[in-house]
Amino acid sequence: MSEHDHYFTAAPASADERRRMAVSLIGRRVEVEVAPGVFSPGGLDKGTAVLLDEAPPPPPTGVFLDLGCGWGPVALTLALRSPKATVWALDVNERALDLTRRNAAALGLGAVRTATADGIPDAVRFDLIWSNPPIRVGKAVLHELLRSWLPRLAPGGVAYLVVQRNLGSDSLQRWIEADLGMPCHRFASSKGFRVLEVRPAPAP
Repeated sequence: MSEHDHYFTAAPASADERRRMAVSLIGRRVEVEVAPGVFSPGGLDKGTAVLLDEAPPPPPTGVFLDLGCGWGPVALTLALRSPKATVWALDVNERALDLTRRNAAALGLGAVRTATADGIPDAVRFDLIWSNPPIRVGKAVLHELLRSWLPRLAPGGVAYLVVQRNLGSDSLQRWIEADLGMPCHRFASSKGFRVLEVRPAPAP
């Protein structure tokens, strides 16, 4: 399996492919299921850990989006911290969605909704987006992904994206501002990663 396969559709993992693993989310030790063919099957990757550590606490309620959910660490964290919010977990990979669904159910997080892009109604707007976006798929795919979802921030909403500095965080910041017309600034830097804060485009 190539390093890029986890970004594209794969069948849900069978019982003998899934394995249980302990991770720390919001300072709490929880058990999750992971599997090959999904981003970071060995645990919490460095970028996601930076995002979870550096992004400000989510509001207690609202509609949130985990863009590119993998096995679910971001969506699970949002739901644990804001149990009254609705958390959409989006991925192109059916295996990832199945793992996130299973992990949310095991933790009793009924507000997590897993979906591919066409499973989220067009009218839904997001008060918060958190993402460790798939930089390695290439600029064209990455830009189309962000062009599709960042403009769906609700008025007053905010997005936090974690991007490795040497994989183009600064150029991505400039692209978001120039192409999408959305204010974007470096919110935090840690361990070779930038956390970018993105706000809705100003009203004309």
